[in-house]
Amino acid sequence: MSHPLLMDIDKFVLGAARGPLANMHPMDVMWVSFYSIAAMILSILMITAARKWVNNAILSFFIRLIAFIIFIFGTLLMVLVIFTWPS
Repeated sequence: MSHPLLMDIDKFVLGAARGPLANMHPMDVMWVSFYSIAAMILSILMITAARKWVNNAILSFFIRLIAFIIFIFGTLLMVLVIFTWPS
């Protein structure tokens, strides 16, 4: 019988070195990280293009909105990769 104050560290995500992508092959997790980096770079290029070359305010707003959504998607993918990384 275990003591109630002692916790089993394997129940925690970071202590067990498991994450949301733990069932994937490590090379596939690497590709997911590349996709997230590419999404972040694409969003930066879209923001730069919207600021420098697009003069229409409505079009610029929609380009920035799409870039923001792509950036959030890339960030969430990278967070999943980071939580999976130790395994």
